[in-house]
Amino acid sequence: MSNYQVTRGLTGGDRAVGERLHKVLARAGIGSRRACEELIRAGRVLVDGEPACIGMQVEPEQQDICVDGQRVPLAGQNYYYLVYKPKGYVSTVRDPQGRPKVTDLVPLPGVRLFPIGRLDLQTSGLLLLTNDGELTFLLTHPKHDIWKTYQAVVEGIPSTEDVARLQQGVDLPEGRTAPAKAKVLKTLPDGVLLEIALQEGKKRQVRRMCEEVGHPVIALRRTSLAFLTLDGLRPGQYRQLAPEEVRSLKEMAHGCKR
Repeated sequence: MSNYQVTRGLTGGDRAVGERLHKVLARAGIGSRRACEELIRAGRVLVDGEPACIGMQVEPEQQDICVDGQRVPLAGQNYYYLVYKPKGYVSTVRDPQGRPKVTDLVPLPGVRLFPIGRLDLQTSGLLLLTNDGELTFLLTHPKHDIWKTYQAVVEGIPSTEDVARLQQGVDLPEGRTAPAKAKVLKTLPDGVLLEIALQEGKKRQVRRMCEEVGHPVIALRRTSLAFLTLDGLRPGQYRQLAPEEVRSLKEMAHGCKR
């Protein structure tokens, strides 16, 4: 039997508590009310693991509502995901060229997620997706000082002086980059693996810095942002941030802005 609650009115009749299911689904962006009724009628909607029925009342904040096996997001709720972006995906919500988008990796019906910052088409690695505009603003604020770490395979073998230039700052057309952390991790058959950590977010900054010191990037991956890493994930996979991780990010971002 489908799970919904009723309460006894003063006149002794039964009165449903909550809101009509098809209205809840429509408000979450699943479709029009009529389309949502058809989903219910087709047996594609479950409430607390049981098939829903037309006309049933639900309390969305207290019950588990799924469409085609995907949990229905609550209107007004914020979501936070850490994604391992593969190469070949764009960090935008729209692409006129029809290329794969990083937002395609996290199917969340009715919710528009946005990337916090960007990784270029050929760069892989850690990217955050959210619908929280405040956190997006804070983490992309030009005065923030949250570290982002990259691993870059570069051509040739950088000298001690080359690495020192990366650390001290490199002159780009829009100005000198801020001091960074840089070190050689290991020598490879086709180049060297560098680790570079930045507090800035200039466009294609790591690639441009390496090119400026004479060692163009062959492959680039972001491995961490603040305390977040890619541990346990493979390209194309994602995980939801824990509440304490979100709280720590906001505390760091607010502190940086001050």
